[in-house]
Amino acid sequence: MRSSIKLVLHTGKVFILFVGFTVLFYIGMIWLNEEYENYHRYDEPKGAAIKVTKAVEAREGSWVDRLMLFYLDGE
Repeated sequence: MRSSIKLVLHTGKVFILFVGFTVLFYIGMIWLNEEYENYHRYDEPKGAAIKVTKAVEAREGSWVDRLMLFYLDGE
């Protein structure tokens, strides 16, 4: 009888810890979501930033060359 009560109390402690950590994890995920929801990635950069682009020129070549370039770039 005494061991069954200890087993129930131990199971209750584990359950309470599990629920507590699950709630903390959930609150943390909500906090991260709100934090990154307000993050504007596409704003204009501040300071002396420059725009870097590379224009793709039309090259003479066959479709096999284009396919090999596709495979070599890993896209």
